[in-house]
Amino acid sequence: MAALSERKILIVRTLVEAAPDRVVGTLQQALAGTAAESALGGVRRLVETEVFDRNLRNCVLSPIAPMCVGAGDSKRALTFPSRALGLLWRGLCAVEAEAVGEARDNFTGEAPPPMLLGGYDHLTAVAAAGLRERSTPQFAGAAEACEQARPGGAEQLAQCLDIAPIARRAIYRLPEWISHAGGDTTAAARLAYKDAVAIAEDAGPRFFEMLAAQMAEPWMVLRVISAVMDKPTDRYMHDSELASFGENLLSDVDQSLHDIASLNPDDGPEAGRAAARIAELVVQQVLEMENSIELNREQGWGVRVHKQRVGLASVVEGRFREGEKAVAEALVMHVPRGARNRRQSPRLDTPPEARPVNRAMTLLSFCDELRTTANYGGFSSTRAKTVEKVSEYIANYVEEVLDHVRTGDVEDLEIAEAFLGVAADFNGLVLGDKAGELIRRRAHAALHPEHHHAGSDG
Repeated sequence: MAALSERKILIVRTLVEAAPDRVVGTLQQALAGTAAESALGGVRRLVETEVFDRNLRNCVLSPIAPMCVGAGDSKRALTFPSRALGLLWRGLCAVEAEAVGEARDNFTGEAPPPMLLGGYDHLTAVAAAGLRERSTPQFAGAAEACEQARPGGAEQLAQCLDIAPIARRAIYRLPEWISHAGGDTTAAARLAYKDAVAIAEDAGPRFFEMLAAQMAEPWMVLRVISAVMDKPTDRYMHDSELASFGENLLSDVDQSLHDIASLNPDDGPEAGRAAARIAELVVQQVLEMENSIELNREQGWGVRVHKQRVGLASVVEGRFREGEKAVAEALVMHVPRGARNRRQSPRLDTPPEARPVNRAMTLLSFCDELRTTANYGGFSSTRAKTVEKVSEYIANYVEEVLDHVRTGDVEDLEIAEAFLGVAADFNGLVLGDKAGELIRRRAHAALHPEHHHAGSDG
């Protein structure tokens, strides 16, 4: 098949250049197996070149690249339009072709060696000046996009580029600052902050915004803020220009508590585990707030954090109690009509109902996912009681069903087997896989004694 014409390649190039990074990455994967001599060989080379160029761009402009997302109009964080990043880069390629070419020749995809940082810093300085002066159509377009996203957005991006050299070096040390606070790392963080505000007195918030944008969990920037400010009090932080970092985290926790409370047990086990992971995140966020800021439990953020801790324990414990009820609704015990005693017996006249079983599985999955977090979240005691009650209920239920099977008091053995399978699934979530497997083995031995005896004789 003939290769695409130059006109069609030009059309494809225009489309690829305008596509988001995610789309270009997907294209690269899709074309990975394309032969060089095929009709799409030229498209593959074009896409690979574009990917390389974007990786270089994201490295040179790494201090601001993660901030260029979507429309760039976030109300919670300092962001810029994603297309502004591409326009800045094309502007640099137009006015600093030699410097960009040198960066391209030395780019390996890894962190650049120190000798290249000066060249990168030069390019960010040129980008800042070009943005302010609208010196090329590309820089003018980037400035216009930023202004459309937020008033003064172009100047804010330029100010971020002003402190890009300091942020770049801080970014390389972020893993160390996050995992090993104190001592030399604290001193280094304070020095970087001092250098940033030396360039502009109001650069502090921008510096931390740039660091937060680099993190998978942006709220963890509180560790760096705490190191720089020597664990500030909540009142001081609340009244400072950095208050938004604390407020955003507290708002995230409020939303998470609402999401946990909104869990619908009908949505299935994965929904239960997802809600539990949200609860785990809340525990981490609350601990981060407590460790990074000196909280006063009598007022301000301290009161709010305390209420959030109580609220988390309350909503989680409520889900645990719902789980107990759901198990009883799925594995029904009742007093048969005409029974001389009031002893409860399993209802084995109809197969297990899908909805009650699904609801119980959802809530037990929620409980299981929180086994390692319960202690830190303040609900370990309630979880332990739930596990004890549910496991005891399941054990009694299984014994009753097996007793009915052995005495021949079961009309349909398939129904009994189905309920025992449900009980095994529940027990696996409550006490672990081995506990669930034990029920399955006991059920098989009771329901298929001929196989069990044959295996024993063998």
